[in-house]
Amino acid sequence: MMHRSNTHLKSIGYILWIFGFLGAHRFYYGKPISGIIYFLTFGLLGIGWLIDLFLIPSLDRQADRKYREGPIDYSLAWILLTFGGIFGVHRMYMGKWLTGLLYLCTGGLFLIGYLYDYCTLNDQISLINTEAI
Repeated sequence: MMHRSNTHLKSIGYILWIFGFLGAHRFYYGKPISGIIYFLTFGLLGIGWLIDLFLIPSLDRQADRKYREGPIDYSLAWILLTFGGIFGVHRMYMGKWLTGLLYLCTGGLFLIGYLYDYCTLNDQISLINTEAI
């Protein structure tokens, strides 16, 4: 029997869904394009946001299949990014001390790095977790 990874949590997905009209849950589950679209359209005027209430279990399964488990916890990294990303705490957690300190001194590299990490955090973690094996 194959072990199924659980890289992302439905509970975090639903918490971020509350702010989903800004695309937070879409970014968390590795869907940066729809995350940007939701951000720019307020969750496709609330309709897509409401539909996603029922899609979160499917988004969670897709993310669990796509991303690699390992020493870096996706949910913790996303919480750190969301609430302390401009200070670089998520980067320090991932062992990226130099860029973490750079974010700390520049406000997430003047917010551009912070936004970049919203689009790429899952891939960054997956790469670190793959290299750790």
